[in-house]
Amino acid sequence: MDSKNRFSDRVEQYIKYRPAYPDAVISTLQLEIGLMSDDVVADIGSGTGISAQLLLEHGNTVYGVEPNEPMRKASEGLLREYNNFISVHGSSEHTGLKEGSVDVIVCAQAFHWFSPSETKREFQRIAANGAHLVILFNDRSASDPFQQDYEMLIQEFSTDYQLVTHRNISEEMITQFYSPYPFKKWVFPYAQYFDLEGLIGRVVSSSYMPNEDSPDFPPLKNAIEVLFNSHKRNGIITFAYETSLYVGRI
Repeated sequence: MDSKNRFSDRVEQYIKYRPAYPDAVISTLQLEIGLMSDDVVADIGSGTGISAQLLLEHGNTVYGVEPNEPMRKASEGLLREYNNFISVHGSSEHTGLKEGSVDVIVCAQAFHWFSPSETKREFQRIAANGAHLVILFNDRSASDPFQQDYEMLIQEFSTDYQLVTHRNISEEMITQFYSPYPFKKWVFPYAQYFDLEGLIGRVVSSSYMPNEDSPDFPPLKNAIEVLFNSHKRNGIITFAYETSLYVGRI
């Protein structure tokens, strides 16, 4: 499926069940790059606006660049109270933003969908002098027992997980994208907490898992229930992440 359209049939689940990001992201950017509320931010692959909201609450003007129309329309509704949010129909390769207009470029849970060479040229075009690139990933914690079993569930039921997972992005690829500039990396703990309904929604929010109208969904749902029951504590499971934050010039 075209990467720019593959989330169109699960926007509602994405809004309800996808994680935000730790507050430490903003405080780290303040300390590391001197992030100010008047900095102009381009959130590339902004989706339903999860990462954009983090920066809007900091006071930044945020251009949410998103090629998927249902996700972009959802962000426009969810972020309508923020006058400093500008929704843009564009992609990482063709943002539609003005040359040299952006102080900070953010790619949150989206970098693995981009064409690296075309994207880097576009980022360099829109970046103001001294601009920074921020790459964010919420990665499921590999040391967490629930997540280890969850990974096995994905391997059993996914449609194309091995092809599209952001885990295919290596440190070498990120180094090459930032080159010739160095970058720094931080890792923060983060978590969501789900009842059974929430866990089912979180699973379906991933584009590589069968959706509720798929003939593969009933056995998937049964497997989710088994997984939930084996790990629940007081009717809740902890969905543990490690949030990786990369920061460097572009």
